[in-house]
Amino acid sequence: MELLIEYLPLLIPIILIELALGVTALIHVLRHPHYKFGNKPVWIVVVLFVQIIGPVVYFVFGRGEE
Repeated sequence: MELLIEYLPLLIPIILIELALGVTALIHVLRHPHYKFGNKPVWIVVVLFVQIIGPVVYFVFGRGEE
């Protein structure tokens, strides 16, 4: 428990960034119908269940024409 308390100042910003990125990617998936690779259900699963890497992969590869 002491180790967690020691690293808490480092973990809080990382967790907040991860949540903001995930919510932003999920909102984008739900609002935009065109994707370069895959379809909407696949991107929702990637964004929600592949923590930090999922939203980054979506924004790099999955965003389609707006």
